[in-house]
Amino acid sequence: MLIGAAGVFAWQTKVFAPKTTHQEEKNQEVKKEEPQLVRADLTGLETTAEKAKRPITAVVVENSPEARPQSGLKEAGVVFEAVAEGGITRFVAMYQEKQPDLIGPVRSIRPYFVEWAAGFDAGLAHVGGSELALDMVKSGNYVTDLDQFRAPAGIFWRSDDRIAPHNMYTNTNGLDAYMEKLEKKKSDFEVWKRLPLSTEKMENQDSSGLPIAHHIQIPVSTGIFAVGYQYDTPSNTYKRFQGGEAHQDREKGQVSPDVVIAIMVNQSLSADGNHMDIEMTGTGKAYIFQNGKVQEGKWSKPDAQTNISFTDEQGQNIPLKSGQTWVTAVDNLRQVIWE
Repeated sequence: MLIGAAGVFAWQTKVFAPKTTHQEEKNQEVKKEEPQLVRADLTGLETTAEKAKRPITAVVVENSPEARPQSGLKEAGVVFEAVAEGGITRFVAMYQEKQPDLIGPVRSIRPYFVEWAAGFDAGLAHVGGSELALDMVKSGNYVTDLDQFRAPAGIFWRSDDRIAPHNMYTNTNGLDAYMEKLEKKKSDFEVWKRLPLSTEKMENQDSSGLPIAHHIQIPVSTGIFAVGYQYDTPSNTYKRFQGGEAHQDREKGQVSPDVVIAIMVNQSLSADGNHMDIEMTGTGKAYIFQNGKVQEGKWSKPDAQTNISFTDEQGQNIPLKSGQTWVTAVDNLRQVIWE
């Protein structure tokens, strides 16, 4: 009888866990922490810490009529523009947090392209180049050389829809592998000062006292290479035009930088009678266009390895709006116009 009573007692005192509701189950789930965002060194835009640590990758992109529309320009963080030869302009597009699947057409380097990339401690992708520029990259004193002629198979390729030499392409995944092979793991450079994210979207700030600049003409060259910008109020960006036509990225559409900068430089025809010589070490006048206004300042680049900087009349660094910055080198004999 005692055993039976004990058995009944044990059954009567057994504890059952109450069923949880669906909401309670959701509350008990372990929430994944959102990745902490930091500002990327190249653009000032918020991104993950992992992407912000990526080394800078620079790619020389062609701008002849046969190369248009290009691929990958809209996703570049910084773009430098200058005449390469015969009035034909060319770009150096730089990437960090964004990783486009297609960049090109890729073309050859010039010494000033190397100097711009060197300022960002970048890997520089190109297809050959002028003799002096090739000597610079081969020395190892300026950039990590990502020359197509020495690249592993598959990093660069020629497309079937365009004729050579206007059909060489690459992508950031391939260039990442190339840089890893060369043990290029980071980029150390002087980061541009940025406007606070909480205020940089304020358009046409009356407190700035700066002249309005909604229509810009930047005479880097003439004809189909003449550059213009129109300020777009809703997006607070500058729609870019070449030869009077909208500049399009083949995959991403209208190219619209957040910041446009014209730097005045000394340039002349090189001794070979073909390439351009552009002085990119020293100082000169600069025009910084952002938030629908223009600020006159000065650019400085004391040596090839130091990043270019932009300062005001007091010698203070001019803070830039975050996003894509487009820098164009203009001959001192020409005049930048805005209204």
